[in-house]
Amino acid sequence: MKRRALLAAPALLALPARAQGSFPDRPVTFVVGFLPGGSVDTGARLLADRMAPRIAPNARIIIENRPGAGGSLGAEYVARQNPDGHVLGVHSASSHATNPAALPDTVRYDPINDFSHIAILGGGPMVIVVPGSSPHRNVAELVAAAKAARAPMLWGSSGSGGIGHLTGSLFAHRFGFQGEFVPYRGGSAVLEAMRKAEIDFSAEVMASALPHLRDGSSRPLAVTGPTRHPQLPEVPTLVEAGLPGFDIITWNVIQGPRGMPDATQQRLNRAAMEAMAEPELRRRLTLAGIDPADPSTPASTRDFVAAELAKFQAIVRETGLRLGRG
Repeated sequence: MKRRALLAAPALLALPARAQGSFPDRPVTFVVGFLPGGSVDTGARLLADRMAPRIAPNARIIIENRPGAGGSLGAEYVARQNPDGHVLGVHSASSHATNPAALPDTVRYDPINDFSHIAILGGGPMVIVVPGSSPHRNVAELVAAAKAARAPMLWGSSGSGGIGHLTGSLFAHRFGFQGEFVPYRGGSAVLEAMRKAEIDFSAEVMASALPHLRDGSSRPLAVTGPTRHPQLPEVPTLVEAGLPGFDIITWNVIQGPRGMPDATQQRLNRAAMEAMAEPELRRRLTLAGIDPADPSTPASTRDFVAAELAKFQAIVRETGLRLGRG
């Protein structure tokens, strides 16, 4: 009896190892560090529908919104999870470049080394917008009013240290005026403030801004990329408006916690790339204001995030950014 039990022991010990190695054995969660309706949330939901069946025939991807601190609360949560592939973050330039650059003492994760990098989803320029009721019809008028105002103009974006914060700060710094920054929990909240004319302008992610630009509750003055954007062909760039070399885009990447098995990381990358190759998904992302990324690998995703972090660290040094002031 004892001999039979001993012979059986190795097989019994092997069972948990096989179970732990099964992926996926439950729904995969995309953690989004912003409110529903913003650009990161929109991109995550569009990708989830097409990526899930490419992970496994019956796989499901659910979205979990954990908004706050420009996406950093969601990113910190992801960094602490089991790296088995079941919890992934759809992260942004705010959570992985601008927040760590502007708030290095408060971001409680390393944006490069605390994550397993999977794929680049896409991105696009920011948009300098004013309320639909604003008298300012172009950047020159806004800047002139800001310089002439007795009190600093109020402007807002998603979270202190987020990409909207750094973009707006660089915009004000290079044009030489002061603005008082008002942080919001997400792009949808910023645009609601714009609808009510509670702030004078914003540097907002295009995907979040487009519905409000289309219904006239906000008005675009400029885009922050190097060229005009197909979704807003009549809107000039900030280069055209008088800021040579101004080039800021936002972006989303898929990451998991550090230590993810290479096979799982590659499987997720392959599923994402197959989904991103679909013309219909690319069309829907484009209509939502998200420019689909070129094919990426885990290694190229890591390199991309590292380069963007360095770029925004340089912007923080140039602007001397102080939180709460633009």
